[in-house]
Amino acid sequence: MSAYRTGGPLDRRRFLTAAALRGATVIGTGVVGTGALGAGVLGTGVVGATALGAVDADAAFAAPIRPLDPAVAESAFAEGRITGIDHDVLRVAGSYGDHFRVRVTGATSVWKARATTAADIETGDGLYARGVPLPDGTLAADAVWVNIVNLHATIRGIEKARLHLAHGQHEIVGNLMPERTSASYGGASPTADLSRLTIGQSAQVLGAWRPSDGSVDLVRVAVAPAAGSRR
Repeated sequence: MSAYRTGGPLDRRRFLTAAALRGATVIGTGVVGTGALGAGVLGTGVVGATALGAVDADAAFAAPIRPLDPAVAESAFAEGRITGIDHDVLRVAGSYGDHFRVRVTGATSVWKARATTAADIETGDGLYARGVPLPDGTLAADAVWVNIVNLHATIRGIEKARLHLAHGQHEIVGNLMPERTSASYGGASPTADLSRLTIGQSAQVLGAWRPSDGSVDLVRVAVAPAAGSRR
């Protein structure tokens, strides 16, 4: 296991621009509007932080922090597909042929479209983890984001329970989750009002990929302001 330390921008770029699992971009980039994804945590279901940084969904895309306290180790990262679960250790095949062992403890924050527990982590899930390397070669995770998706898409269709999205050459079904999916219009704070989403809008989508069918559970859909509108 060779988890990536906080390190330089190339390591972060590697995580944030290229990791992909079977057509679903697990960690993507691209922004619609200003601060759309940083406007709040409504719908993400996780609030809090550790000595290594925040643990909400947006924190997966934030630049890592360097601890001021020398007693706190520098954070390291792992990403990839979970190939096995041995008690509290997740075996992970990285996107670049590397392998990780990620140790989950009772103190690990777990996100899977919402705040949850390690019991919801399954073999086959995608993983992005932050933690501290241990002498035994494992990464002791303080935060794990499971199947997290952040992609730039275009809304192609709207149904009562789902959105149809185009992401590059991929057509993706986005599942709307009652009382959990929010929308952000023009960088404003997220709201439960989805009525202003329209076909043809460009959107930044935050959610969790479902390995079983390739759809995405939508947590937040951020769209740019309509032409001529006032904030």
